[in-house]
This record gives sequence, C-alpha cells and structure tokens, in this order.
Amino acid sequence: MNASFPDSAANSLGRSRARTALIVVDVQNGFIDGGGLPVKGGAEVVPVINRLASVFENIVITQDWHPPGHASFAVNHAGRSPYEMATMPYGEQVLWPVHCVQGTEDAALHKDLHLPTAQLIIRKGFHPGIDSYSAFEEADRKTSTGLAAYLHARGIDTVYVTGLATDFCVAWTALDARTAGFTAFVIEDATRAIDLDGSLDKAWAQMAAQGVGRIQSAELIG
Repeated sequence: MNASFPDSAANSLGRSRARTALIVVDVQNGFIDGGGLPVKGGAEVVPVINRLASVFENIVITQDWHPPGHASFAVNHAGRSPYEMATMPYGEQVLWPVHCVQGTEDAALHKDLHLPTAQLIIRKGFHPGIDSYSAFEEADRKTSTGLAAYLHARGIDTVYVTGLATDFCVAWTALDARTAGFTAFVIEDATRAIDLDGSLDKAWAQMAAQGVGRIQSAELIG
C-alpha cells in the first residue's frame, strides 16, 4: 500500500506510509480491568487500534515484561504501598502493584488486539533494577531498547503512539521519539490514562512543549 493518509493538518508531516509507524504501547491484560495495574477504560482502546492498523504498513508493539522481583513493585520494598514514590539510583520512581510479570497471563497482549502485520515487539522493564516506561529508553535514561535505531534503519521518520497509559508509557514514548528525531503524534482516543495526582495534564503539557501532536483516530481513518 503506497497511498497517502487523508489530508489533515494533524498528519500532514506523516503522509508516506512507508516512512510512518504505529506504536502500540502495552495493551496487555495487566492494564485492563481485572489486571494487576488496571487503567480505567483500558480495553476501549483495542477496537480503535485495530481500525488504525489497517492504514499503517509499519507497526511496533511494546510489552511491559517484568521479573517478579522488579524494583518498581511496591511489594519488593518493605513497608511501602503502591503509588508511593521511592528514590532509585536513577531518580524518583512510582511504586506500582505487581503487574505484567514475564510469561504470565497478566503480561500477555489483550486477546482481542488484532495486529497481524506488526513487525516488531519491544519488551521493556525486564532489567530487575530499572523501570522502563518508554519504548525507546529505560528510566535510567541511558539504556536503549534499540527501537530508534530500528526505525531509522527502516527510513521511518514519523510515529503515531497509542496504548496504555497516556500519562506514563505513551507520553514517555512520544517524548523520547521527539528526542530521537522523529515527528510524533499521540492518538488521544486510542489511549487511556492512570491520572495519578494530575499526571495526565502534566503529560499533555510536556508533550505539547516538545512538539508532540495530539490528534484523534478519525483524522487518520475517518
């Protein structure tokens, strides 16, 4: 497929399908109702992302992939509770409920997510002592996932980010995409947020300041 996306101010920088990628962030059971770290309305992104997939040649999926003893889990810090802050060697860290443990059903992609043309799965957060929100770089801001090099090697210059959660892994992915030199958009209705103490508004402000576009799926698929 070599057709261009529909005309839109929001996607005018990403017309060529061959140079554009859809990044689907952490649409896993762990972030859906009943999961270890449920995001309100998380399952609602699945049909939107499935529709979006039909207009992208290049699709990348990410998965949180934590060992049981991961440093971001509150249970691994004596006397600490989920959603408290802790100081790690790499900076401040939210302590989370146990979620997306490697090889468990909680870590599996949602059963209704249908992305048969996806070409790459990035698993992140597998280093025991470092969390990893971004698809591009872990929370120590030093350890690369290799995604930027992969996309650059493919000639991709524009990414559209979807998935869970807007204010954490989606935002960090979009911001790091900009740092790595990509044009980046977040498709708002294909994301859902945790919104921890105002984190959603803060994330949108940070993304706007760094030139991340904020669009709706209808601007790509009608």
